[in-house]
Amino acid sequence: MRIVMAGASGLLGTSMSETFTKAGHDVVSLVRGDPASASEIRWDPAAGDLDPQALAGADAVVNLSGAGIGDRPWTRKRVEELFSSRVGATQTLTQAMRQLDSPPAVFISQSGSNYYGDAGNTVLRESAPPGSGTLSRICVEWEDAARTAPDGVRVVTTRTGVVLSRSGGALGKLLPLIRLGLGGPLGSGRQYWPWVTLPDVSAAFLFLLESRVSGPVNLCAPEQADVGTLVGEIAHALHRPAALRVPAFVLRLLMRDLAEELLLSSQRMEPAVLLEAGFRWQHPTLAQAAQWVAGKD
Repeated sequence: MRIVMAGASGLLGTSMSETFTKAGHDVVSLVRGDPASASEIRWDPAAGDLDPQALAGADAVVNLSGAGIGDRPWTRKRVEELFSSRVGATQTLTQAMRQLDSPPAVFISQSGSNYYGDAGNTVLRESAPPGSGTLSRICVEWEDAARTAPDGVRVVTTRTGVVLSRSGGALGKLLPLIRLGLGGPLGSGRQYWPWVTLPDVSAAFLFLLESRVSGPVNLCAPEQADVGTLVGEIAHALHRPAALRVPAFVLRLLMRDLAEELLLSSQRMEPAVLLEAGFRWQHPTLAQAAQWVAGKD
C-alpha cells in the first residue's frame, strides 16, 4: 500500500513508519516545513492547506496530528490549540479527500482513551458513551471530523490508551524516577489506565489497515491494570521499589485540570473490537510489557 501519514515524526509515527515499511508498504509523510526527500509532502494544517493531489493514488491515510496533551499548562490558549491541532488537521485531510475522484480507501484517525472521561470501574467497550471533560470533548470532535471523510472511505478512530515505551511517551517523566527508586502510585493508585506497548500500537495500526474493521477501536492491551499495579510492575522489572505515593491534592496543586483528566481519571477499557477481529498482541500482559520496557525482551 501507499500510506500517507500525518504526524509521522512523533513517537508513534516514527515507530509506525518503520513497521509499515518493514511490512512492504510505502510511507509518505506530511510535513510542515520544506520537504527533505521525495517521501515528504508539505502541508499547513493550521491554515487548512493541503494539495488534494498529495493524497491522489494513496491507498490509506493515517492521521496522528495533535499538539502534546501534557507538556504545557492548560491555559485557555493551549486548550484551543489542543482542539485546533486535532480537529483542524483532520478536517484538512478529509476536505482534500473529498476533492478526489478516487479517495484513499482507508482513513485511520487517532483518538484517545480519554474519550470516556472518568468512568471509574465501569468496563468500557467501544459502545460506551463519551465523558464530559475537556479531553472527552476533544476526542468527540476529533472523531466527528474523521467521519467527514467521503462516502466509501473506511474510517477507523483509534481510542489509544497510555502508550508504554522505553523512552518518551506517557512514561517519559515517570520512568527515570522509577529507575531511581523514586516512583510510586499517583493519587489513590486505584484508577485504571488502559495501557499498551509501543510495538503493539504500531502492529495494531498495521492490522487495522489490512483488515475490514471500521468505526471506533479501543487500542489497549487485553489485561486491565490500575496505576498502582502498572507502576509497581514496571518497578519490579527494573528491580526498584515503588512506594513513594504522590497524593492527589499535590498533583491537583501542581497541574490543576491536567492532573484530574490525565492522571487521576479512570478508564477500564476493553479492546473488544480488536479481540473480536483476531488481533494478537506481542505484549498482552502487564508482566510482559514491563519486561519489554525494562529492556529484557
